[in-house]
Amino acid sequence: QNYIWPCVTKYGKGAVGKRSKKGAVWKFTLDLTHPVEDGILDSSNFETFLKERIKVNGKTGNLGNVVQVGRMKNKINVTSEKQFSKRYLKYLTKKYLKKNNLRDWLRVVSSDKETYELRYFQISQDDDESEADE
Repeated sequence: QNYIWPCVTKYGKGAVGKRSKKGAVWKFTLDLTHPVEDGILDSSNFETFLKERIKVNGKTGNLGNVVQVGRMKNKINVTSEKQFSKRYLKYLTKKYLKKNNLRDWLRVVSSDKETYELRYFQISQDDDESEADE
């Protein structure tokens, strides 16, 4: 009656995924190709923003050897030795876009399991023409 299932935690997820391997590394990439080529986004400025804003153990500016942020042409690579959320990277990217008034033109889209890409919003021509007629 009081048997506790060994693989079920408080929230119903298996404990199997919670084990961390020694030397596990989280790698994520942000592809900034289109906005950088168009000249509306500065990749070096964005890289410094990430270095200043990423929190490690609840503190900003505490990257140390745990998190590395590197830039290669139009891509930014974030590598972490501690658990690091891809969603947190998206949050910081959106925060940067809002700060630089680019949030109305660019959106952050996941192109694969480890990559985010900045794309322009698709604005259809039909909407513009119908507004002009009214």
